[in-house]
Amino acid sequence: MMQLQEIMPEIVNNPLLHAKWLNTLSMMENTGARKISAGEHPLKVNLIILKHAAEEARHAYYLKKQISKIQTTGFEDYSFGSLLAPIQSYHYLHSLDVAASKYLKTEMNLTGHALSFGAYLLVTYSIEVRADELYGIYQSALDKSGSKVNVKSIIAEEEGHLAEMIEQLKTFAKDWERHGEYICKIENELYAKWVNAIGMARKKISEPVAQNFA
Repeated sequence: MMQLQEIMPEIVNNPLLHAKWLNTLSMMENTGARKISAGEHPLKVNLIILKHAAEEARHAYYLKKQISKIQTTGFEDYSFGSLLAPIQSYHYLHSLDVAASKYLKTEMNLTGHALSFGAYLLVTYSIEVRADELYGIYQSALDKSGSKVNVKSIIAEEEGHLAEMIEQLKTFAKDWERHGEYICKIENELYAKWVNAIGMARKKISEPVAQNFA
């Protein structure tokens, strides 16, 4: 199983890989923002939900803008050719959301908005735990390479998101830690597959094109 720490230096030091990596992260942050908004109750929307959706959208914008610091072009949108492991990256959050919803239906017998809100809390919690690790690894590689790109502001905001999600989960369920642990286990499996897919995609891009001298 590949580790993100192993492949990140190569990604950061290859302009094409780096641009695709940033675009992929931007797409995933945007997917998160869209899922939050899509799952909102028409009326029962609190300040934290609004803040979280806005910040996820801003992260998507910020990451997209960072591509301009790299000597490359052609990343105007999220077309599959401009992403790393596009299929796995695109379905990552959706797969986790489906798994969380199925779990809460069975474990807590939730339906309707209560189910959507519970899934939002657990999925977001697991993603924020992951984001703290992922962006930390990424920033470390950026620092070592002397890159103009940085994600320090995102790291700070993701830490705040995690604290907010924990407070909401405490209200959601007394045994929230058990539920959170279960969803994090599912996320770990999805993350491992995603990193492997990123690693394979980066390997294909990095390999020199074979020439036929026959």
